[in-house]
Amino acid sequence: MKKTTITRRELLGWIGKTAGVAVMYQAMSSLSLAAESTFKPGFKLSKAPKGASILVLGAGVAGMTAAYELRKAGYKVRILEYNERAGGRCWTIRGGDSFTELGGETQHCKFEDGGYLNPGPWRIPYHHHGILHYCHEFGVKLEGFVQVNYNAMVHSTEAFGGKPKRYREVQADYQGHVGELLAKCVDQGSLDQSITPEDRLKLLESLRNWAGLDKSGIYRKSLESSLKRGFAVHAGGGLMPKAVQSDPIDFSALLQSDLWKTISQGQQNEHQTQIFQPVGGMDGVAKGFERQVKDLITYQAKVTKIQQDDKGVAVSYVDLNTGKERSATADYCVCTIPLSVLSQIPVNVSGKMQQGIRSVPYNAAVKFGLQFKRRFWEQDEAIYGGISYTDQPIRNISYPSDNFGSKGKGVLLGGYMWGAPNAFEFTSMTPAERVKKAVEMGAKIHPQYLEEFDSGIAVGWHRVPWTHGCCGVWTPETRETHYDNLCQIDGRMVLAGEHLSYLNAWQEGAILSALDATERLHKHIISAEVAA
Repeated sequence: MKKTTITRRELLGWIGKTAGVAVMYQAMSSLSLAAESTFKPGFKLSKAPKGASILVLGAGVAGMTAAYELRKAGYKVRILEYNERAGGRCWTIRGGDSFTELGGETQHCKFEDGGYLNPGPWRIPYHHHGILHYCHEFGVKLEGFVQVNYNAMVHSTEAFGGKPKRYREVQADYQGHVGELLAKCVDQGSLDQSITPEDRLKLLESLRNWAGLDKSGIYRKSLESSLKRGFAVHAGGGLMPKAVQSDPIDFSALLQSDLWKTISQGQQNEHQTQIFQPVGGMDGVAKGFERQVKDLITYQAKVTKIQQDDKGVAVSYVDLNTGKERSATADYCVCTIPLSVLSQIPVNVSGKMQQGIRSVPYNAAVKFGLQFKRRFWEQDEAIYGGISYTDQPIRNISYPSDNFGSKGKGVLLGGYMWGAPNAFEFTSMTPAERVKKAVEMGAKIHPQYLEEFDSGIAVGWHRVPWTHGCCGVWTPETRETHYDNLCQIDGRMVLAGEHLSYLNAWQEGAILSALDATERLHKHIISAEVAA
């Protein structure tokens, strides 16, 4: 018998007809793919021309990647960095740290030892091969980051009286109800023209297993569904109560709640297991790079002007320690300054590049680090790592993936908002107001917030002096018009950073951009030497 197949488009259409538009939307989300890193190990530049020099602007991950590889090739390299530390957005705030944002507000972090906030990147996907390569090469110790915790919460202010549900309950019930609908279609012969009789039986069996259907093919209160979503009363020993099966959420109420939108997060390519974090904070990555190139970095150097001609590049900067104006020169320049800042600095580049520099906005984002008197999420609710989701502006709560069961105070990520309008709204508040709002919103998921809160810190990225935003924002139209122009070697300059990659807001994008830019610049320099 000839076996027929069903295409993705046909599958989506079938789901839409049988289970409704909401379910079809979820299926479309599950079928989408995120970009995987194109990093290839073994990157190596050929020998640099004798005496050739390159100035790198910015000691973030992109700048330090470029400097590291260029020096290995034999170039004379110097890095100018605005901050008194390396890393840029690869940044960790701990107890005792202070941070002054644009507008003059200063926050003093009061976290106890072991507690920290990563205001920028906070996780490393398994397929970001470039950053993992350098972590291994530089001895950056990694540990697991818990992205999906089925015991965490999903929450909507408009559903179920505003009370949160367990992630596992929503996922199990969503799969169960959808599985029941699909099983009925299969059982009633709706797919006889699309699948073989043998496949029909296997599909029915797989749906019952996947969805937790009972022997009748129904998703309802049963042993099968409770094994997926959890029991109302769990099994004990001795004369403890017997296990009691739990009641699934009504399908219509579940669909209308929109909570199903959050349960596919762990299925996204960049969120799939395994995900990593550096032990003790994301700035472990920055420190790993810094150990390789620290002698090349001039810290607290605020670039004020970039000029180039046919002989070289000259950069004016202010020494923030002394307030004095200084200059640095080189044959060529790799500029990793965020476009949001570079657009405010005089630089003589081509009209096309200048237009591109001024045409890429930066996204707004706010992150909250909240310290509590105890790790109540573990002690009261058995939530060890992972993320809870909410439709409130804070969007999510991420629980620490380390030091499980430790005594004393604990720090969690009390919210991560990005984009308009909420991130702009919260950025306009004072840090104290931001923290207060985050605590109020978090209390709707965890009532313990109000009694257990100790201290907090909130970073609004549009008020961070060295970036004025969290990452470059592209549209298909702006990429078509400006992306290639910004990536070109312009005279003796080339730009690099996460903003010049297809992995925006990821450190991997910064590394790939830096490697691509340095390789092209190196070839350009070699060609110029040969031509001369």
